[in-house]
Amino acid sequence: MADQPESRPFDLVTLEKFRAIAGGQNEHFKLITRRTGVQLGGRGATVILSGQPAQMRFVETLLAQLADLVATGYQLYPEDIDQAMRLLSADASTKLRDYFLDTVIVSASHRHIAPKSPAQKKYIEAIRNQDIVFGVGPAGTGKTYLAMGMAVAALMERKVKRIVLCRPAVEAGEKLGFLPGDIAEKVNPYLRPLYDALHDMMDFERARQLVERGTVEVAPLAFMRGRTLNDAFVILDEAQNATGDQMKMFLTRLGYSSKAVVTGDITQTDLPAGRTSGLADAQRILAGIDGISFCQFSDLDVVRHPLVQEVIRAYQRATRVP
Repeated sequence: MADQPESRPFDLVTLEKFRAIAGGQNEHFKLITRRTGVQLGGRGATVILSGQPAQMRFVETLLAQLADLVATGYQLYPEDIDQAMRLLSADASTKLRDYFLDTVIVSASHRHIAPKSPAQKKYIEAIRNQDIVFGVGPAGTGKTYLAMGMAVAALMERKVKRIVLCRPAVEAGEKLGFLPGDIAEKVNPYLRPLYDALHDMMDFERARQLVERGTVEVAPLAFMRGRTLNDAFVILDEAQNATGDQMKMFLTRLGYSSKAVVTGDITQTDLPAGRTSGLADAQRILAGIDGISFCQFSDLDVVRHPLVQEVIRAYQRATRVP
């Protein structure tokens, strides 16, 4: 016989913890209810849980660990609640503080940027310990965002003297020559996502000054040819759109005291038909080399809107060979 619904209290000790975990207008509680079916109400600092026993035990574990995070001063957002539930659903023994408190950097909006999945944590550790790291997987998994956070943190801690951010300027429908403006204005749309991530890490004025001084450089991949990048943190984004020759060129730019992170999704290449992705080539050619790490992401690591995960899965099913 199925378990009968139950109701029992869970004490969060203080009203401050209760409010932080409940969220504004109880939005966090509502999210937990949608995901688990457990109803959450309040009486002082006590949460009243109502639902199936197994799901209630899960929610109690979640609340206890969220209370532990809040006690450290961590500010919770809805996406934190969603990721916390994913982590605990995958492994009930997971310690959320091992992820949420492994802060890469505090963004301009005062959010703690930290890994939110096992793959993200492995990725961060690889960037800390290796000189060349590849982050491969679908959109929304935090590959570029976390790499940018690590780059800005390295610059602020004076571990590097500059950041170089680049992307292949692959044409998709419009030829660069027909777009208005000089070369900088022509390629700017391709580089906009990198600027957006940079401005999320630091205030706009600070980012502008660093770009003007050349401390942070954002450029098309083609502009890297012939250079040697010393004391730099270099990020190549959308690397699936680099050719094999371009990938080799990029990786051989690395100089002393430098670090490179390459991100991309080999399932979303915009290269012309018949051209092999340099990212796919790199996975085959560089596997097993000491000092180079490959980190694989999946739809389970998506940290955007929950529907993004479902979209990725739907496309994977649609393109799967019968």
